[in-house]
Amino acid sequence: MAALLLLALALAMDAFAVSIARGAAGEHSMVRALETGLAFGVAQGVMPLLGWALGALFMQWIEAVDHWIAFGLLAFLGIRMLKEAFSKDEDDDEAPRRSYYLALFAAAIATSLDAAAAGLTLDVMGLPLGLSCIVIALVTMGMCIPGYWFAARFGSRLGHYAEAVGGIVLIVLGVKILLEHLA
Repeated sequence: MAALLLLALALAMDAFAVSIARGAAGEHSMVRALETGLAFGVAQGVMPLLGWALGALFMQWIEAVDHWIAFGLLAFLGIRMLKEAFSKDEDDDEAPRRSYYLALFAAAIATSLDAAAAGLTLDVMGLPLGLSCIVIALVTMGMCIPGYWFAARFGSRLGHYAEAVGGIVLIVLGVKILLEHLA
């Protein structure tokens, strides 16, 4: 169980960092915190199952490009946040909901690609697949919900600066993922 908890914590770190960035730039709302935690938790919980199901044959192809996909999505979201941080406040209250959920979905997928690769190792580690997926999902939700909520509560006082920092964090995280896989 200790190995599973350590794996879950390691896999949740990227999602936690992104939820803090989103919270600092987002609205102070428990509903948004729950949506964020649920999106990241579900993605992190489903991806090991997906990785396990795809098996070694397809994972070699996916593993070859997963870091580029994560980098591209996180860089895009980060640049978008930076652009919004320095734009005028005209349409801040009228931001389309679809755009919010699309960005949340993209961030959840980008931060959970490593969980798909981890799905291949669950058998080797002797960890049960179903229990592993549930624990990974719950640990991720347990970190992302308070991460978003606290960042939204304190980051909102900093306004556009928090959004700019959040955008930079997403870009740096994307670069970190890319560099780790290219090294």
